[in-house]
Amino acid sequence: MEYKSSGNGFLEFELKDKIIKGIVELGFNTPSPIQKDSIPLILNGHDLIAQAQTGTGKTAAFSIPILNMLKNNSEIEALIITPTRELAIQISDEIFKLGKFLRTKTICVYGGQSIKRQIELLDKKPQVMVATPGRLLDHLKNNRIKRFNPKIVVLDESDEMLDMGFLDSIEKIFRFIPRDRQTLLFSATMPTPIKNLANKILNNPKSVKIATASVANADIEQKYYIINENERDDAITRLIDVIAPQKSIIFTRMKKEADKLSNFLTSKGYKSVCLHGDMEQRERQTAIKSFKENKANILVATDVASRGLDISDVSHVFNYHMPLNPESYVHRIGRTGRAGKKGMAITLVTPLEFRDLKRIKERINTALELFELPNNYNTDDFISTILDYKISSDSLDLYPVLSSKIDNAQLVCKLLSYLCDSLSGISKNKIKELQDSLDEAPKSKQKARTRRTRRI
Repeated sequence: MEYKSSGNGFLEFELKDKIIKGIVELGFNTPSPIQKDSIPLILNGHDLIAQAQTGTGKTAAFSIPILNMLKNNSEIEALIITPTRELAIQISDEIFKLGKFLRTKTICVYGGQSIKRQIELLDKKPQVMVATPGRLLDHLKNNRIKRFNPKIVVLDESDEMLDMGFLDSIEKIFRFIPRDRQTLLFSATMPTPIKNLANKILNNPKSVKIATASVANADIEQKYYIINENERDDAITRLIDVIAPQKSIIFTRMKKEADKLSNFLTSKGYKSVCLHGDMEQRERQTAIKSFKENKANILVATDVASRGLDISDVSHVFNYHMPLNPESYVHRIGRTGRAGKKGMAITLVTPLEFRDLKRIKERINTALELFELPNNYNTDDFISTILDYKISSDSLDLYPVLSSKIDNAQLVCKLLSYLCDSLSGISKNKIKELQDSLDEAPKSKQKARTRRTRRI
């Protein structure tokens, strides 16, 4: 075999030469534990329940054997169902790269994309389909997929599909799939509903469980800051000014956000470039070159655009918006803390997003430390005490419950009333003093402006 001299650990699986070539080109050398345990079982035709955390190499664990077993028929041979379009795109991209030398045709199907365009791609007879539950079920109900008889079906991030309410759709999808199939179920956790689903759709499955461990690099310090929705731009600039990162990537969810934020930073004097999927290849190459050569020290990028970036000296990663899934979080923060260097990952989170952040923390078994943006208040000691009071995790759990029942302004007034009633030291005279100080503040500012004008 051409790659025996490479010492590649994937040779033990006796894969096709063209797959080994794809593996080597992607830089994979040693199978991860989930890959080492799962690949032989899948190649031998077993149904499988694989429990492992996000970021442990699950995608390659099922993609490599699937590619090896494809017969290149003119129909869909493998179906991978995943909860979000971001993850669907990510999986499709990795399968495409691994199957590059096999010329494997893949299709990625998700909501928000043109149905007409997806039908056109289906007519090109792909061998592998990666799909989100809602759009896939819509295609099946409307009989848009001809000769739908996948021999291998993968449910990826099954517990996340449960959290997102997709379990009913999954069961309906399996009514369209013949029983004569190999089914693989991957999940970070195994709650009872997922176990029940496995009993329904799998046939004498083998089980693989990888011991829980933090998938995040220990060299990456992880922080999150609580902000209001309208404070994102201000928070980013304040953090950059205080931290002074050597080289940083700021991740946004959408292309238009990447453009807007990069333009905003440039207008404020920061050396920023942008990278997203709508840019021409020449523009992308120019942006990456500027960032690599330190002509710009801030790269604002979307998840899809950042894949495959080989930049080893990124000191900081900022999540402008919280990632939509654990896979994306692990991928993003992995841009820093490389080659034995220390790195820092900072995520901006609103109180309403805290529950989602908590889910990511639990899924990847990592510690994120809560911080607040520094305040420059020049006011009464009592008010400063409140404004500087550290936000607790318990309060963030309680906030969405209360804010769903009452207007925010009313909620603040009720909590202040509760505080005033609880602290006997807050007298009416004290409150009057605070009101007077607020009334005086605008006058002081006006006097200061007048003095500056006179000096000018």
